[in-house]
Amino acid sequence: MIRKIDDFRFEIPQEGAMRVPGRIIASEKLIGKIDSERVAEQVSNVATLPGIVGYSLAMPDAHWGYGFCVGGVAAFDGVDGIVSPGGVGYDIGCGVRLLRTDLEAKNVAQYLPRLMDGLFHAVPSGVGAGGALRVRAEEMKQVFRFGSKWAVSRGLGDADDLTVCEDGGFLGDAGEDVPSERAVERGADQIGTLGSGNHFIEVQEVDEVYEKGVAAVFGLFPGQLVVLIHTGSRGCGYQICADFLQVMRKAGQKYGIRLPDAQLACAPLSSPEAQEYFAAMRAGSNFARANRQAITHRVREVFERTLQRGPADLGIRVVYDVSHNLAKMETHVWEGRERKLCVHRKGATRAFPAGHPDVPEPYRAVGQPVLLPGSMGTHSFVLIGTEQALKETWGTTAHGAGRRMSRTQAAKRVSGAELMRQLAAEGIIIRTDSLRGLAEEAPFAYKDVSEVVDACHQSGISRKIARMRPLGVVKG
Repeated sequence: MIRKIDDFRFEIPQEGAMRVPGRIIASEKLIGKIDSERVAEQVSNVATLPGIVGYSLAMPDAHWGYGFCVGGVAAFDGVDGIVSPGGVGYDIGCGVRLLRTDLEAKNVAQYLPRLMDGLFHAVPSGVGAGGALRVRAEEMKQVFRFGSKWAVSRGLGDADDLTVCEDGGFLGDAGEDVPSERAVERGADQIGTLGSGNHFIEVQEVDEVYEKGVAAVFGLFPGQLVVLIHTGSRGCGYQICADFLQVMRKAGQKYGIRLPDAQLACAPLSSPEAQEYFAAMRAGSNFARANRQAITHRVREVFERTLQRGPADLGIRVVYDVSHNLAKMETHVWEGRERKLCVHRKGATRAFPAGHPDVPEPYRAVGQPVLLPGSMGTHSFVLIGTEQALKETWGTTAHGAGRRMSRTQAAKRVSGAELMRQLAAEGIIIRTDSLRGLAEEAPFAYKDVSEVVDACHQSGISRKIARMRPLGVVKG
């Protein structure tokens, strides 16, 4: 039973085995679809887990997922709580990176087909796709330890890139020796690749700015050409998750944790199983960050080669890089006192406000950028973190449009070739290795991203800063 609190908050009362109530941030228009997808059931299930604090939460883009809903957020006490791989997801460290340029989109229009060809060939996409960069098992330990910092050390980017990345581009205390041999093998040739599903490189134009002052701090202006990258830890992260789901299933039985859903397999934070998972998850997250850093380097190379211009003229710089599949130990204020919490964000984006010490110094005076992509044929948005989010959602907001139909349903409604023609008619150039995969990611398969963003904005858990429209997409 979902109870409306106000226009953008809906509560699931605490009952049965639930230790806390559930709360869904959404609009009236979104809540019906969210409810029909049994999100409330998954939110309620998460609310039964040991040590959960405050609320079991779902963001406006929430939909059914493995264990936790996608768009699910939950914080667990740092002493008595748990960690659950289902609250992170298979694609550990999946996230988005926005690159700004000094170019105006109108001045690059004639080169766009060649740019998209170049990006398609420089950044392999598709299921199991590998790239030209192959990392030996011994060097993979450095990837696991240092993430984007490793990539920069290999000449795949600039040190300045790291100053505007979440966590400086890598998570500390990663377990370089913890991921299995199979995880290392699967990731060996996948740094600098997109993968499949909803991953993409999208060339965009900033077509609306809502807060000029903040946008200027981010280096954004109307008419600007920007590039949005969405990908994660590929087969490496998937294998880490799969390996530790088996560990956690045994751990749950060992520690007597009763679960309403086996997909919520977890272990107490103080247990060796939880500590080992954390070490492996951080390693997987760092792999994902190295991947996005390597792709950034390839994007720069393609622009330089295609436009015959140097780095100084192009001005391709990182605006921000943020993950949306992680569990992190953070300090938050709850019931008037600071508490160490393990915050799970699955398909949800950290959104910290101005002044927070975890916001990169260049943005600390205004707040953390939030990157919220659309669905290939729709707008994407830049938002900013708020104090309201810190108080209500552990500093979290939505991560995208959120699916509203399965991939199979989408592919039955349109062919990839027809969808490509439709998008071309709208002026959007598509490059993909799979027409079937393209159909599965059709814009109509997702919620209206503008509605999701408005729910975030009007509920106060983030504020709109700028909007971008797609010009060309490399689709995984």
